[in-house]
Amino acid sequence: MLGSTHGTFTTDPRRAHVVACGELPPGAVHGRAATADDLDVSGRPLYADVPDLDRFFRPASVAVIGASDTEGRPNTGITRQLITWAERVGARLHPVHPTRQSVFGIPCFPSVADLPEQVDLAVLLVADPLPVIEQLAEEKVRFAVAFASGFAETGEEGAAAQARLAAAVQRSGLRLLGPNTNLNAFEHFRDDLEGPAIALITQSGHQGRPVFTMQELGVRLSHWAPTGNEADLETSDFISYFAERPEVGAIACYVEGLKDGRAFLLAADRAARRGVPVVAVKVGRTETGARTAASHTGKLTGADTVVDAAMRQFGVIRVDGLDELQDTAALLARARRPQADGVAVYSISGGTGAHFSDMATEAGLCLPTLSAAKQAELHQWIPEYLNVTNPVDNGGHPVGDWRGRRIIDAILDDPQVGVLICPITGPFPPMSDKLAQDLVEAAEQTDKLVCVVWGSPVGTEDAYRKTLLGSSRVATFRTFANCITAVRAHLDHHRFTTGYRSPFDEAPRTPSPSFRKAQALMRPGQQLSEHAAKQLLRAYGIRVPREQLVTSAAAAVRAAGLVGYPVVMKASGAQLTHKTELGLVKVGLTSASQVRDAYRELTDIARYEGVALDGVLVCQMVEPGVEMVVGVTHDSLFGPTVTAGLGGVLVEVLQDTAVRVPPFGEEQAKTMLSELRGRALLDGVRGAAPADVDALVEVVLRVQRMALELGDEIAELDINPLMVLPRGQGAVALDALAVCR
Repeated sequence: MLGSTHGTFTTDPRRAHVVACGELPPGAVHGRAATADDLDVSGRPLYADVPDLDRFFRPASVAVIGASDTEGRPNTGITRQLITWAERVGARLHPVHPTRQSVFGIPCFPSVADLPEQVDLAVLLVADPLPVIEQLAEEKVRFAVAFASGFAETGEEGAAAQARLAAAVQRSGLRLLGPNTNLNAFEHFRDDLEGPAIALITQSGHQGRPVFTMQELGVRLSHWAPTGNEADLETSDFISYFAERPEVGAIACYVEGLKDGRAFLLAADRAARRGVPVVAVKVGRTETGARTAASHTGKLTGADTVVDAAMRQFGVIRVDGLDELQDTAALLARARRPQADGVAVYSISGGTGAHFSDMATEAGLCLPTLSAAKQAELHQWIPEYLNVTNPVDNGGHPVGDWRGRRIIDAILDDPQVGVLICPITGPFPPMSDKLAQDLVEAAEQTDKLVCVVWGSPVGTEDAYRKTLLGSSRVATFRTFANCITAVRAHLDHHRFTTGYRSPFDEAPRTPSPSFRKAQALMRPGQQLSEHAAKQLLRAYGIRVPREQLVTSAAAAVRAAGLVGYPVVMKASGAQLTHKTELGLVKVGLTSASQVRDAYRELTDIARYEGVALDGVLVCQMVEPGVEMVVGVTHDSLFGPTVTAGLGGVLVEVLQDTAVRVPPFGEEQAKTMLSELRGRALLDGVRGAAPADVDALVEVVLRVQRMALELGDEIAELDINPLMVLPRGQGAVALDALAVCR
C-alpha cells in the first residue's frame, strides 16, 4: 500500500498544465444552457454538464424523512449516523415523521411541508420514495437520497418502478442519489491528512471499503459517492464534479454498469482537460461478470472491448482489482509530474533486481541503461563485479553504512531517471532498516518519485510501519505487480494529458456535403447492395475500384472493355453478404468470352439460390496489398463505433481489430493501428513493400465522419477487404456491406 501522507507530492499535481491541456468554454459547468456550438453534427452534447453538488456534500440543512429512535429498527441506526454526520459538517438536521414529536431529542415534523426552512438535502428512509418526490419538489429541496431497494436490480417490474421514479425526479427539478444506495456519502473523512485527495465513486458500497480504509495508512479521501442504481445522478456526474474540485488529486471508481456511455466519455474528457486522473475497476470483462453486474445494478454493461477501448481513448486508467485501484489511485493523486520516463531499479539482491526488472520491462516500463560515467561513479561504492547498468545491485553490504545514501543520490541524479524503485523482499534489519531510512531521507531531497516494495507478509516491522508509512515522500507498495501497475499508470497519465487536445473540440458541428449525398442512398430498415454501399463510400471520398453495374451479358462485355482487363465480376443484391461462399464472385477474367460465361453462371447461381439481384458488378482488378477491414457498428452504450483490423478471411480467424468511439482525430486513428497484433504487416514483411498507412488512416477518419453524421441511420458498415496498396498508392475498398437502421 501507499502509506505516505503526501508522497513525492505536490499540493495540486494537475493545475500546472491546465493551460497546456486547454480550458473548457467559460460557463460549461453547473447547468449552463447548451448552444449550437455545444452540440455535434448529430445534436449530441460536446461538453459535460457539471452538476453543482456542493450542497449535497456540504448541506446547510438536512431533512431525514422516516427518522426513528426506536432501538432495533434499521432507520434508527441510519438516523443516528446522519445526526453525527450533520454535526460534523455543520448542517442543521430536521427529523420528519408523521407520528413522532421528537427523535433523539430533536424536534420532529410531520411532513416536509412543515419544515421550518428550505432544506438542501432530504434523506428518504421510506420503502417507496416515489410519493415523497413531489412533496420535495413543492418545497424546492435541491437533493435527495433514496436507500430503498427493489428497483431495476430485481428485474422487469423493478425496472418499470425505477423508470417511474426517474421520470418523477426529472419533472421535480431536484437531483436524486439512488435508489439502492447506502450511507457511504455520510462517512467520517479524516481532516488531519494533507495533500491532494482521492474522491471515490462506487456502485457497490462494499467495494469501496478498501479504498476508504486507506485513510488509516495516511492517504487522504475527500468524498465518497455511492451511486447505486443511478435513476438520476450517475457516475459521470460525480466524475465531472470531482474533476473541478481543487482538493481532488485522483478519482477512483468501481463501476458495474454505465448508464450513459456518451455522458461517461464527456466526463472523462473533462477530467483529462483538467489533468485529473480517473482510475476505474469496471466489471463485466466476462459473460458471467457482465450478467452478475446487470443483476446487481440493472444497467447495461456494454460490450467490454468497446468499454475498454473507450476508456483508453479518453485516458481512464482501467485496473482489474480493488488492490490495484487503491495503490494506483493513491500514487496518481499525490505524485508530482515526472521529470523523465526512465525507471531505475535498485536492490540489495541481484536476483530481486533481475526479477523486478523482468516484470517491469514486460509491462512496458523503460529501464534505461545507465551511462558509463554513472556506472563508474556507482562503482566507487559498489564492488566492480556487481551489475550497476540498471538494475543496480549493491551486494548488500554498502547499504549498512554511509555508502548506501551516496548510491541512492547518485541514481536519482541521473537525468534519464524519473522514478527510483527499490524492492525489499523481506526484512533483514541490519540492511533493510537502514535502506528504508536512506530512501526516505533521499526522497525528501528530490522531486523524483521514490517507490519501495515492502514484500514482508507480516507488515508489522518498524521499517515498514513507522519509517516507510510515516514518510511524506516515499510511495510504498506491498507487491511487485501493484507497484509496476501504478508507476506505469502514473507515467502514461502524464504523457496522455501533456498537451491534451479534446477530440470533442474538433467534432463536426454541421453536416458535410457528403452527408446530403449519402442520405439519398439510405434505405431505412434495409441492407444495401454492394453497389449501393460503394456509392455510399464514394459520397465520403473513399476510393473504390472502377466498376459498372450491368444487367446483361452484352453489357458486361462492354463494361469490361471500359473498366479494363483483367476484371472481377460479382453478383450484386441487397440480401447478399457472403458472396464467395455461394460462388458469386469470379476473379481474373481476361476475355469477352470469359465475361459472358461468368455473367450467365452468376445469374444462374443466384436463381438457384433464390437470391434477388440488382445486377452484376464488373470491377477493376486491383493489385494485391494488405487486406484490412474498417467498419461501423452500433454499441448499446456508446452508439456508433469505428473498427479497424486485419481483413479478408483473417478478420474471422484472428479477430485482430481495434475499436474507437467517435469523435477522434488522426493520432487516435494511428494508435488504433498500433494496437493490432498484425501491425507489422503494414510495415512490410518478407520483402513486401510498406503499405500506405497514411491512406488507411484517412479511410478510418472518413468512416468516422460517416459514423458521426449517419449514426442514427446506419446500423452497420463493413469495408472488407480494404486493400491498402504500397506506400503512396492509396487504399481501395474492394467490397462493402451497409445495413440501414
